[in-house]
Amino acid sequence: MADATSTQGEFKHALVFGGTSGIGLAVCKQLVEKGVGVMAFGRSKARCDAALELMRPLVPVGGAFVALECDVLDREAVQEACSKYSGHIDYLVCAATGGERAMGPFLDMDLDGFQGSFAKLWGYANCVKSCVPHMKADGAVVLVSGTPAKRYRPGQIALSCVGGAVENMAKALANELAPRRINCVSPGVIDTPMFSKFGAAKDERLMEMTAGNPIARPGAADEVAAAVVFTLENAYMTGAVLEVDGGLVVAPPK
Repeated sequence: MADATSTQGEFKHALVFGGTSGIGLAVCKQLVEKGVGVMAFGRSKARCDAALELMRPLVPVGGAFVALECDVLDREAVQEACSKYSGHIDYLVCAATGGERAMGPFLDMDLDGFQGSFAKLWGYANCVKSCVPHMKADGAVVLVSGTPAKRYRPGQIALSCVGGAVENMAKALANELAPRRINCVSPGVIDTPMFSKFGAAKDERLMEMTAGNPIARPGAADEVAAAVVFTLENAYMTGAVLEVDGGLVVAPPK
């Protein structure tokens, strides 16, 4: 991303890990529309190429956009990606899943699968540790967690433990990283490619999953992305968790 200027002043730069699909890609879109230069990272070349094609029409009227392959578990690759933009990074967004996540009752679960679910946490740790030293003093970090950290259904023990760890990481780091800021955005059931496994039944299943919420529908990636962008830009937020879940965490138990 080359340095440039905008009508609002200095051109801002963002690194978005997990930025080639779902919530991460929606964040990239909204940042580019605001004139931010975005470097998105994803594990799949196909997704990187698709993201570049999708974003191409926005770049002439907004910021810059580049998408490259990078596995958040590859510490050296993450360090190289971050150091390349040393001193020019305003925003860091971590939205990568890190890999597969185990589901089901804990006592029946393969512990390797349970342990593997924490790849999301390790990936976030790699990104924060590698990127923050290269950020501007007023930079901001957003980690994407999830409502199972606070409100979980049967079979979500791994999701709950990982999400809780991510949120506690942000809270614990808020003092250490100051004056840089770090926050979490916690999505509920969001209509993203993650649920494509349901096939033709996807819409019905998502409505069933959200039927008891005060806002009884699945969320959209753009709605979560708007919260991420708000949290990046709000200079008086740090160590906070912003819920974007249709009221799931306050919904009465089923």
